Amino acid sequence: MKLVVGLGNPGERYADTRHNIGVMVAVRAASSAGIALKRQGYQGVYGVGRLAGEEAAVLLPQTFMNRSGASVAPACQSLGITPGDLIVIHDEIDLPFGTLRIKVGGGHGGHNGLRSITEALGHGDFLRVRLGVGRPPAGGDVSGYVLGRFTSGERKQLDEYLAAATDALEFLLQRGPVEAMNSYNNRELIDIGQA
Repeated sequence: MKLVVGLGNPGERYADTRHNIGVMVAVRAASSAGIALKRQGYQGVYGVGRLAGEEAAVLLPQTFMNRSGASVAPACQSLGITPGDLIVIHDEIDLPFGTLRIKVGGGHGGHNGLRSITEALGHGDFLRVRLGVGRPPAGGDVSGYVLGRFTSGERKQLDEYLAAATDALEFLLQRGPVEAMNSYNNRELIDIGQA
């Protein structure tokens, strides 16, 4: 079984923020696969079904970003998830809006959700789908930026971006990380010149 985790913060206040783009992709992938995210457990909401032909659980931690590990670690333990079967989808300020990178393992790069998961699991050997949200203007507040909403230009392209990111997640599940990295890591998913 695979465990797909969409990182973000719970509640309407954060629903449409950059920090919640991981949740947006996880919800979209679950919806397209007919997986209802209605179960309560692991300090989150989740559903189980088949995603891209693979048995999978999709989990949305409800712990707030900086405590994501308190949700992910018990889910991994209960479901028998190995590091290679855990896929964490999250926002990434070091990538421009409209791009993504699939990565196997690594550090947290200052991302509080990844830091929490790595500490709770005792390793960082899981797969990541890093969704570019760009950086704030020079000298801008990073926290305020990721907790802010997308620009009007970005909102016009957000649906296309989420659809392409969902396709990348499904490709990763079907073909594995090496092929997924080769296919997605060096290309723009949308025409970001328009954002």
